Amino acid sequence: MTVESVLDRAEESLAPSAPEFEPGQPLEPTPAPRRELEVLEVPRVFNPWIIALVVTMGTFMEVLDTSIANVALPHIAGSLSASQDESTWVLTSYLVANAIILPISGWISSVMGRKNFYLVSVVMFTVFSACCGLAPTLAMLVVFRVLQGLAGGGLQPSVQAILADAFPGEKRGMAMAVYTVAILCAPVLGPTLGGWITDNYSWRWIFYINIPVGILCAFFTRMVLVDPVALTAKRLAAKGKKLVVDGMGLGLIAIGLAALEIVLDRGQELDWFGSSFIAWSAAIAVFAIVGAIAWELHVKNPVVNLRLLKERNFAICCAIILGLYTALYACTFLLPQFMQELMGYSATVAGLAVSPAGLVTMIEVPIVGWALSKGLDARRLIFVGLVTITVATWWMSLGNLQMGEPNFVWPRVLQIMGLGMTTVPLSTIMFRFLPADQSSNAAGIYALVRNEGGSIGIALSSTFLQRAAQTHQTYLAANLTQSDGMAVKASHVMGSVVGGAASDKAYAGLALLYARVQEQASLLAYMDQYRMFAYLLLCLLPLVFFLKRPPKVVGKIELDAH
Repeated sequence: MTVESVLDRAEESLAPSAPEFEPGQPLEPTPAPRRELEVLEVPRVFNPWIIALVVTMGTFMEVLDTSIANVALPHIAGSLSASQDESTWVLTSYLVANAIILPISGWISSVMGRKNFYLVSVVMFTVFSACCGLAPTLAMLVVFRVLQGLAGGGLQPSVQAILADAFPGEKRGMAMAVYTVAILCAPVLGPTLGGWITDNYSWRWIFYINIPVGILCAFFTRMVLVDPVALTAKRLAAKGKKLVVDGMGLGLIAIGLAALEIVLDRGQELDWFGSSFIAWSAAIAVFAIVGAIAWELHVKNPVVNLRLLKERNFAICCAIILGLYTALYACTFLLPQFMQELMGYSATVAGLAVSPAGLVTMIEVPIVGWALSKGLDARRLIFVGLVTITVATWWMSLGNLQMGEPNFVWPRVLQIMGLGMTTVPLSTIMFRFLPADQSSNAAGIYALVRNEGGSIGIALSSTFLQRAAQTHQTYLAANLTQSDGMAVKASHVMGSVVGGAASDKAYAGLALLYARVQEQASLLAYMDQYRMFAYLLLCLLPLVFFLKRPPKVVGKIELDAH
């Protein structure tokens, strides 16, 4: 049998058969087959770099708001007749709302459409930013901060998913570099910008500056952003069907993450488990999160697809970013505090001292993205980046009270350089082995892990800092006794500079000596924290060896490396 005969028979079998004709019946035209599929008009697709710049604008605005209000808390408390302790809910409420929305942003995108979700998030974030600036009382400000956090929480994972779909695999590194510049520079610029605005204008303007940025971002988003074909097809397939909402999973996740964020953010101030409020919050967090994990793993349509963590690369990337941001946010919290409390720098000068790291990021990250686009193995960059961050963090632990500004600037610059070499390839390879329609879910989980890492880092550093300072003070003071000639001599020398009676000089000498002991104990406590987080970073290095090799790109074809 020839090939031509086989093709002819196949063509005959696939052709529609004519209806059987009986004599005496009138001939009728054969009806055309009914079209079952809807033909979609292909939307205009803009240059991916235009899309990247537009969506990154909104992300920068949202990440900036996580840190810009920190330095304004005393002004907010005084303006709204509240205590300093009460004003911290301005920060906590925003972080709690962020934590709730981050993991479910992928599910919301699949229901609303990614473009609609991103556009609504930008618009509502802008509206509630204006409401925060107009808030007449602290209670109203906290309510608007919750709404602002819910509106803005979905921007970070949405941007990662948008970039993953807009750029092909070989160019995704450069796209993630643009995103990384935004999420790294915004926390660095936030306290400095917030302090300058508060000192020169009013704390309300730290919220008002979001309005023009939000309007521009919403306008351009409406013009250039389109949903990917896979997501659009999925939405059309579900059109007309009953929307199945995982209410149990949604409720457990919201309650668990909210309680966990409260424990991490307020635990140190309320003496951790010495407070019944923190103890109950911790119990609720454990119960709800464990229940949510068990529920989401067996339910058919989960609101958060935790099954994605079965993919090895994605799970390892989440583990690395959790430890990395724990260390990064801890150092970001410790460094300005060390400069102000022990070295006597002002808040503005302390902020300016660490700002060169942000400038280095803007230069370095595009170079890293370009190297990835040229085929450099992302795993090598991640390993070198982690080693660089570890060395920089250990360098910070070698400080003393006689350091100048360069001794603060250069370790921080080296640390942020390592961060750029790590986060860009992590954001690039975490999507490479996941289904295309799961990029929004993956980005939501990844962003949640990153933010929770930051909260854990700040909670650990603030707690261990105080406890380490008390421990060092106990050991140092144990050697200062009346039988110690050096201690007695130091007390007399310090007291001699104070005028008055001999008894006054003796008391003044003891007070100055005790202040010096406290100062040295605090210094040792800060150095202990840097060493602890350097050890944590060192423990992340072995995880890199378990990452799968990304596919090699030949032209525009990806070749599996396994």
